[in-house]
Amino acid sequence: MKLYKSTKEPELYHYFNANKEKLWMYRHKYYDATGKRKEKKKSGFKTEKAALKALLEVKAATLRGETKHIENDNLTVGQWLDIWFGMNKGKWKPSTVTQREGFIKLYFKPLLGSYKLQKLDKVIYQMSFINVLENKLKPSTIRALHSIFRIAMNAAVAEEIIIRNKLQGTALPSLRDKETEKNYLTPGQLSILLNHIKEHGDIAYYSLFLTIVYTGMRKGEALGLQWRNIDFANQKITIERTRGNNGVGSTKTKNSERTIKVDDVVLQHLQSYRTAVKALLFSHGRKLHNDIAKDDSFIFLSPHTTEPFVSTGLNAIFNRFVEAAGLPATTIHGLRHTHATILMNNGIPVKAIAERLGNTPEMIHTVYGHVLQEMEVRTVSVFSESLKAVGAKSGASL
Repeated sequence: MKLYKSTKEPELYHYFNANKEKLWMYRHKYYDATGKRKEKKKSGFKTEKAALKALLEVKAATLRGETKHIENDNLTVGQWLDIWFGMNKGKWKPSTVTQREGFIKLYFKPLLGSYKLQKLDKVIYQMSFINVLENKLKPSTIRALHSIFRIAMNAAVAEEIIIRNKLQGTALPSLRDKETEKNYLTPGQLSILLNHIKEHGDIAYYSLFLTIVYTGMRKGEALGLQWRNIDFANQKITIERTRGNNGVGSTKTKNSERTIKVDDVVLQHLQSYRTAVKALLFSHGRKLHNDIAKDDSFIFLSPHTTEPFVSTGLNAIFNRFVEAAGLPATTIHGLRHTHATILMNNGIPVKAIAERLGNTPEMIHTVYGHVLQEMEVRTVSVFSESLKAVGAKSGASL
């Protein structure tokens, strides 16, 4: 292909394609970060002006030292995700590797993988990803996907492949849906459920669900509890790990590592449960450590296998308990929502609830905003009724 140099710019050329159409291109020579001489070229521009604009952008980027940005302008989102995953999987926990690999395969690549990384902006992301997923997934799942994708994009910024993360201000689905607003029980319903499990279920199930109810722990945190985490003398439980289908890992966030006060109801029952566990293990030729402070065995064991509970298997068992008790559908995580909602409805400060749940006050406001709004309405009513009562006694009127 014969090139004809532009009279306006020495790095601009025009040429003729197979259809005799006149097109423009640029060829820009520069030095990369290692001092190596390189050339960046791009063709197919319809006009000299368009080619010149693109060339000036490349020149400006090289002057700013953004050579990686120039060299990777054809990199797709899917290609970058593969690079990012490969670079970091050795640093992540096994559960994180499994989660992010699944996100990439099931959601990121199918919906965004073909887009050029440097061309991906908030509008494309909103229309092609967030809005599509709103018809398929729960708001909390979409928010989790968004959080991970932002991490991948920020890594591309750190590697100087993109100049900035353009996803700021993406409109995410509200957490105020059935998932949060309806996924909890009233105190009366909770009492019915616990009594049903106690009467019809094994002590292991009752012990686990009772602990989650009275502490607001996540399921994985409860499954990760070891006997040495229970301080019976000072009525405290320390949460320092989580356990799921991918094994044992650290807690969800740094805030999630915490020590909380526990009710006598839970502690007395756990002592009874420990006695039951001793008998169960003894029947299988095993035993617990005599010193509970040094006992690093997991607390909640399957009555069928005498091994620690499997996370996913518990969901179906819990659902059967809820249905048999004649209660509205809820989840194990709904017990955590129930704990938080009951505390809020009884006037416990948001900061104290956040510390107990291992969350931030901001997250409490986000997840339980509907409860807080209802409380605000009641607060206004209580204040008004109090003044009316005083006025009635004193003969004053407002």
